[in-house]
Amino acid sequence: MGAYIVRRLLLMIPTLFAIMVVNFLVVQVVPGGPIERILSQLDRTVVSATARVSGEGGELAGGATSGGARGGGGRTYRGAQGLDPEFIAELERQFGFDKPLHERFLHMMRSYLVFDFGTSYFRDRSVMDLVFEKMPVSISLGLWTTLFVYLISIPLGIRKAMRDGSRFDVWTSGVVIVGNAVPAFLFGILLIVLFAGGRYLDWFPLRGIVSDHWRELSWPALVADYLWHIALPVLALVIGGFASLTILTKNSFLEEINKQYVITARAKGLAERRVLYGHVFRNAMLIVIAGFPSAFIGILFTGSLLIEVIFSLDGLGLLGFEAAVNRDYPVMFATLYFFTLLGLVMSLVGDLTYTLVDPRIDFESRRV
Repeated sequence: MGAYIVRRLLLMIPTLFAIMVVNFLVVQVVPGGPIERILSQLDRTVVSATARVSGEGGELAGGATSGGARGGGGRTYRGAQGLDPEFIAELERQFGFDKPLHERFLHMMRSYLVFDFGTSYFRDRSVMDLVFEKMPVSISLGLWTTLFVYLISIPLGIRKAMRDGSRFDVWTSGVVIVGNAVPAFLFGILLIVLFAGGRYLDWFPLRGIVSDHWRELSWPALVADYLWHIALPVLALVIGGFASLTILTKNSFLEEINKQYVITARAKGLAERRVLYGHVFRNAMLIVIAGFPSAFIGILFTGSLLIEVIFSLDGLGLLGFEAAVNRDYPVMFATLYFFTLLGLVMSLVGDLTYTLVDPRIDFESRRV
């Protein structure tokens, strides 16, 4: 097992490097950037101020954005006409864009190896501080959602397998299909309309994970306030995420129930409950339990992004969304690096979980 773990850890290095290379190159060809954002803000400010003075804002706005200026690094920026090229060059030096592409990438990766993610362009704060500040919100969503998804999906999947083809199976399959077809953020919007003052009831808050006066509350009130705020986001994620695990659990049990050892156990006169939980359960739950780490990562870093935006939860999803909109490259690449590394580690943890559930599995015989 030790050799397998070492091989997997070594394989993470080229995988992580390749992911960073691809995303770094994609960002370079995407229009816009931090310098373009600053120049566009300056352009709007100058046009607005001049328009107030001269009363000819429409003509000035048309003239101010009709051309571009070439910065000191040989890059052309739209909306920079009339600005001093030295000012453009200074901006490039400030953001590090005066260096060649490969130098910027290698410098970034050397810093990331020691978990030095730099400073946010537009928040003037350490990226690590931002990530650690937002992480509790996303972890809360991920843990609660994963817990409820497993508590609902596993019993439901087992029940569906035991009553395969019955009316219960048919009706619950309809619910599963709806949950699988409709994304979690649409359920979130529906819950806001129904229960968060959107149109009907106003039972739950619309933004934040706790109230503004949260620190002034007593201990029981702290817990109640936290659960009150997180109820709708978690419910939206659970409704949107339980379907696939329910189907997986049902299919795993159906596959095991039809195997020869189950038929033999029943032929020996064993009780159905003992056959189910003494023989079938362990084998059927192998893939379900082993998938817990990857399921948690998926919910934490992908499923909760739009939910955090919709419910105004100040977590990692909202942080990444705002960084992409603002072209805050240090936050974008740092969160990508951190999440990718964590995902690769959790993938290894998922594989090792197989051996805990079923010791018969031997990864030493595998090459990777």
